[in-house]
Amino acid sequence: MSWKITTFAPRPVIEAALIAHEDVFDWDPDIVISGSEVAEDQPEDWRLEAWLPRRPTRADRAAVAGLFAGEVPDLTVEKLPETDWLTLSQHGVQPIRAGRFHVHTPEHPAAVEPGLRDFVIPASQAFGTGQHATTSGCLTMLTEMRRRGVIVRNCADIGTGTGLLAFAALDLWPRALATASDIDHVCTGVVIDNAGANGVPLGAGSGQLTMLIADGMDHPLLTARGPYDLIIANILAGPLISLAPDFGRHLVPGGHLLLAGLLETQEAQVRSACRAAGLRLAARLVRGDWSILWLRKRTDWRRPRGR
Repeated sequence: MSWKITTFAPRPVIEAALIAHEDVFDWDPDIVISGSEVAEDQPEDWRLEAWLPRRPTRADRAAVAGLFAGEVPDLTVEKLPETDWLTLSQHGVQPIRAGRFHVHTPEHPAAVEPGLRDFVIPASQAFGTGQHATTSGCLTMLTEMRRRGVIVRNCADIGTGTGLLAFAALDLWPRALATASDIDHVCTGVVIDNAGANGVPLGAGSGQLTMLIADGMDHPLLTARGPYDLIIANILAGPLISLAPDFGRHLVPGGHLLLAGLLETQEAQVRSACRAAGLRLAARLVRGDWSILWLRKRTDWRRPRGR
């Protein structure tokens, strides 16, 4: 049984609520929040939606209302039919091309073009079929890294979802050690299935992908396999800020960090946290409202005493 709370407001109001949500550290993980424009021809009219696996309680409604600093827009509550909404939302999505990659669901044919790597990523219970601006932006940035001569021998994709970005990294640097992790246990099966469908070898050796479940960088295997030449994290601004010191510690001097999942309005906070961790900006992309950041660890960085 699923329920949804919906409210409508101008874009700045909804964006401010999304930012406020990321600052709530004791947020109930059962309540999933998203914001989007009402229609393509109404770019300033947005909705905020909160999905729950239960009938919303008074406390649930208060939590959503508490995301708004001023007057709270009207909240509507509805019971949803028994449907896998994430899977349904991904059916029929159009293929995308980003950098040297073509990504599509099984409903669409593969692309056959020299120099283009085709990935088929079915609709699933994990994020990352490539259509979202953050995922396609990461694919573009990874391609640009390779074009500029970046060498990767050891990489990690934190919050991998479907595994797509880890697959792309292995395609660009086929001899690298690769580790993919996610906090959601369902991703293990999703990544294994997608790796098989796309010819990505699983294992612990060079050119193979190791999948594990971890909260951020908190896993003994992630520590043991580091330090990394490249860390990818397409998650959310709040966790990116919290994890910035860990990313810095687990990168080699001069190593590369690719971040996404942050709104452009959140970029300054994320970059500030990364700067404090010895990371400096190498390049950035903006896709719609989203920033994609390529950062590098300073070669002369020394961790401050007491941290």
